[in-house]
Formats: sequence, structure tokens, C-alpha cells
Amino acid sequence: MTTTDVAPSAGSSVPEPPEARGLASAVTTTDHKQIALLTIGTALVMFAISGALALLMRAQLAQPGQTIVSSHLYSELFTMHGSGMIFLVITPIAVGMGVYLVPLQVGAPAIAAPRAALLGYWLYLCGAVTMYSGFFTGGGAADAGWYSYLPLADRTYSPGPGQSLWIVGAFLSTSGMILLAGATLWTAMRHRAPGMTLLRMPVFTWAMVVTDLMTISAFPSLLAALSLMAAGQVNPAIFDHNVWNIAYQNLFWFYGHPVVYVMFFPFMGAVAETLAVFAGRRYVAYTWTVGSLLSFAALSMSVWGHHLFVSGQSANDYYSLTTIALTVPAGIEYFGFLSTIAFGRLVYRTPMLFALAFIPQFLIGGLTGVMLGTPVIDYHVNGTYFVVAHFHYTLFAGSVFGMFAGLYLWWPKATGFMLGEGLGKMHFWLMVLGTNLTFLPMFAVGYLGMPRRVATYPSSPVINDLNLLESIGAGILAVAMIVFAVNVVRSTRRRTPAGPDPWGGHTLEWATTSPPPRFNFLAIPPIHGFAPLFDLRQRVDAGKESPGSPSEEVSQPGPGPA
Repeated sequence: MTTTDVAPSAGSSVPEPPEARGLASAVTTTDHKQIALLTIGTALVMFAISGALALLMRAQLAQPGQTIVSSHLYSELFTMHGSGMIFLVITPIAVGMGVYLVPLQVGAPAIAAPRAALLGYWLYLCGAVTMYSGFFTGGGAADAGWYSYLPLADRTYSPGPGQSLWIVGAFLSTSGMILLAGATLWTAMRHRAPGMTLLRMPVFTWAMVVTDLMTISAFPSLLAALSLMAAGQVNPAIFDHNVWNIAYQNLFWFYGHPVVYVMFFPFMGAVAETLAVFAGRRYVAYTWTVGSLLSFAALSMSVWGHHLFVSGQSANDYYSLTTIALTVPAGIEYFGFLSTIAFGRLVYRTPMLFALAFIPQFLIGGLTGVMLGTPVIDYHVNGTYFVVAHFHYTLFAGSVFGMFAGLYLWWPKATGFMLGEGLGKMHFWLMVLGTNLTFLPMFAVGYLGMPRRVATYPSSPVINDLNLLESIGAGILAVAMIVFAVNVVRSTRRRTPAGPDPWGGHTLEWATTSPPPRFNFLAIPPIHGFAPLFDLRQRVDAGKESPGSPSEEVSQPGPGPA
């Protein structure tokens, strides 16, 4: 099936006037694909910057008593590394993947509210620049941690404009994510193609639906917390009254826990799509998985208080119970993963390797999260490197591996050419080694009592050796990212054509050209399930459909609700 760049009206063959190119296109485009690529590309640049900050921290911690950076600069590094990865890297990539793929997967010619989506990108970019600009001020960047509790984040403890720039940057970036999520959710709910019912939307689209629901519901709480902090920057005395400190903590964590799932669900969806494609079968337990995603999202909004166990203000039994209840929908999702690959004909291409590694590595992060949701354990390890290890097993060993599964899977769709398979597998194995060498020892040093956010530590044979291993692992991760960058540059120069569907994909984005035209489709296949292209191939193989027959395609829907 061939497609051309046409206006989004059924059966139209009149080309739309070409959009501006270059910088003008970045400023004015309403093409969801360009907006998404701008978002993801910017986030990958932020990934490199935030990763460099982490390398500097690990160099400082490779041995006790080092003075590579000062204690104050170290505080700036861990604040901006954590803030950068959450506000500027993982969340924007997660949301940006939805901006690119959801309209394609539901058969829409465009994203809803495209100008709002473009504004969302520019707010995000301005937020990123503002946040990092603190390094260039006299007092340095923000240094109060990514959640910036008061009074550490007031002018008494953090003099200079760095913290104020952090507040503005986080506010702008978060506002941008809300706009991008709203446009994507609106598209999935109101702009589906004929035949694309809710329970025919792909797993990835459903993952984005719950992600966007959480973004719209939880992220305004962060905006309120940041506004409260800004008021404290003007008048720090307001936080002399503990009620405002408590208000800030609860507002922040009402955002802070759901954002973990915002940074997880899209990549879980990418892993699910990858497993199904490279197992050569439909994703198993689709309906149960959709239900688990919805219940998981609802529960995630009710567990923020487990971050406050040691503060004495949390209803421990309630928050512990709701945290442990998350294991039920998580178990359903793991059942879907394992059942899909159990009897499939697995093909071990690079996207599949990242998807398979995601499963056990994220499990470590999830199970240790349940441990931290148990007050007795949390009292012992709160504020130690055990928490750092848990967080990185969810967001790096889990989400980043899912991110790379998605990047390798959909790279040929977005660019029209393939990434190198040999370098891709080298990237994968270096990441597996580096990830587990860096973060697994952190559980041990945390359990032994090493506090987080320290620029040095007392000498101890076991802790010294484990910290050295962690720093070596971080170096291996840096090499892995260099290999990925080399793969991108080399593949861009060679441009091995991908074709419309290099993997034998299951969902509608593979029914159009690579990259897709301006309005995505000229015609789309009939939709009878959540894997329409897989269904079509089965009908052809069974002799119920002939390749190229008219019944394989339907007219492209217009931009209104379907």
C-alpha cells in the first residue's frame, strides 16, 4: 500500500500546501510527528547532559575522601541530575512517544489541538534552558534535591538565583507536559478511525491513555507546590509555620508518585508491542492488561503518603496497604509479558533484547518498591543508597531499557532507515553490564547505612570496594551511550532503507510509509482487533483475503471524532 502526503479529508488527492522547513518549521509546525521528534530529540540531549553530571558524581565517590568537586558543587550535581532526568528526560520522552505514535496507532490523520501540543514543546524547551541556566549564575544551580524540601530550598539555605530558576524551569516544563498529554489523550478518545473501538486500541495506546490521565490529574499538584515554593522565595518566613511545609510535601508527592508511572507505563507499552512483534503472536491477556493499567493508574494516585512514613504525618497502614495492592495489576502485566513470549517464535533483534532485559530488571525495582512501602523496612533504609538503587532500577534498569526497546523498534518508522544491528547489540550488552554493576551494589551500601547525597564517606573496606564497582559500572554505561551515538551517526550516513514495515508489525503505524506522510495515511486497513495488521496477515494466510484486495483498505477518516 502506498501513501502520499494528502490533506486529511476522505478520498482527497489535493496536496496540502507544504509546511515551512528548517527553523521556521520547528517554530510553526502542527505535524504531531515533528513535535514529537523535537521533544524526544531535546530530551536525548538533556539525557547526555544529566548523564555527564552523574559521571562526575561517580568519579567523586569512587574512593572515600576525594575532592574532585566541592561539597556544594556535589549538591548542585545531584539536584540537577535528578531533576534533569525526571523533568527533562524520562517524562518528555514518555509523553513524546505518545505524541508521535498514538495518532498513527488509532488511525488519526493528525493530533488534536496541534498548536497546544507545539506550545507544550516550547514550554518544555524553555523550562530546560531555564533550569540548567542556574549553573551560569554567581550562586550556582539549585542544590536542594529534586524534590527541594523547605527550608533547604529557601534563600537562607540556597542563596542566589539558582533555586528560583529551578522553580521557573520545572513549572514551564511541567506545564508543557500537561499540554502534550492533553492533546494526545484527546486524540485517542475522540479521533479514532472507523472500527477503532476502545478495546481495539493497541496496548501502547492504552498505556499512553493512562499516562495522560495521570499527567493531567497529578501534574497540576506540582504546579501548586512550585507556586508555594515561589512564595517562600519571596517571603521565607511563611515556612516558619509547619502547616506550609506539610502542605508542600503532600502537594509534591501527590505528583511525585504518579510521575513514576508516567515514566513507566509508556515504556511498558513499548515493551509489550516489542514482545508481541518479535514473538510473532498477538499480545496475550490484552483485556486483562487494559484493566490492570486503569486500576494501576487509579491506585498510583492513592499511595503518595508512603514517601512520608518517616515524617510522622502518614497513615502508615493505609499507605502500606495501597502500595502492596499495586502488586496485583503489576502481576497481571507480567503475566501478559511472560505468556506472550512463552510459546512464541522469538527473534532476538536489538529491540527484543532490550524488551526482554526490561522484565527481570524492572521486577527488581518493583519488588524493592514494595519493601520501601513497608514502614518497618522504610524506617531502616530511608535516606540511604538503598532508595537510590530502587529508584534507578525502576527508572533506568526498567524505563530506560523500555525506552531503548521503543527507540530501536520505531526508529525505522520515524526515519525511514535502520539502525545497525551489530552496534545495537553491543549497546545492549554494555548497558546490561553497566546497569547492574552500577546499581546492584547500591542496595548493599544502603543497607549497610551509607546515606545518599553525600560527597564523601568514611573509609570502610566493603563500602569502598562497592563504590568503586559502582563508578566502574557508570563508566561502562557512558561507553554504552557512546556506542548508541555512533550507531545513530553511522546509520544516518549509510541510510539502509527500512521500508514501511521492516519488523512485521501488528499495529496501524506499520501500514503507512516510513517516515509517514504529513497526514499519516491515504488509506488504512480494516480494523477488527487491537493488532489489525497481524489479523490481516492471518486472513491472507488462511485464504480469506487476497493480498492487495480492495477490502484491505478503507478511506482515511477526516479530523473529526470517530
